[in-house]
Amino acid sequence: MLKRVAILGAGDLGLQIAHHLADADGLRCAGFFDDTRTAGEEVFGLPVLGPLAEVRACHGDGAFDALLIGIGYRHMALRNRLYAELSPHIPFATLVHPSAHVDRTCRVGHGTVVYPGCVLDQHASIGANVLLNIGCVVAHHSSVGAGSFLSPAVKIAGFVHVDAGVTLGLGTAVIDNVTIASGVRTGAGAVVIGNLVEPGLYVGVPARLKRTDA
Repeated sequence: MLKRVAILGAGDLGLQIAHHLADADGLRCAGFFDDTRTAGEEVFGLPVLGPLAEVRACHGDGAFDALLIGIGYRHMALRNRLYAELSPHIPFATLVHPSAHVDRTCRVGHGTVVYPGCVLDQHASIGANVLLNIGCVVAHHSSVGAGSFLSPAVKIAGFVHVDAGVTLGLGTAVIDNVTIASGVRTGAGAVVIGNLVEPGLYVGVPARLKRTDA
């Protein structure tokens, strides 16, 4: 039986997730919830089910079975707030594109989306409500904390710990045995060669703190 998955957000990221859902066994997209669109409107040939405030009521009415979040990295607080508020009441799906390689020892949390071409190696651990964009690699015995967002082609070596709520920019590379603290963001092409402990934006080779969030 197909699980009907509603997507929170009908912007570019939500549309990408809907596209990848079409390739996943046992899942299909039921439509979107979005505050900027009108209920009943069609996006990507799929219906807008209503605003975000109506998610719980629509689930109670049987409009869908599970959720995924299609809200991007510029709205991390909203992504994580929605998951925290809704996950105790509504199931979240896990979407792993069939072209991704996920080792049998890897753990992937609920609400997580793994895009095409990703590689999750032996004993990797991916938390809940994480997005791994196209071509990400998480090597052996590394972990990515809940609510994190990895842009395309991020490469994480072995024995790395990425805490919750981290955003890694396009092509970020992280060497082995490094810890990245919650609230860290990296710019495109950053190379992380040591622990990043202070929340803020890190850029460059090697990655250095450019701006704090204080």
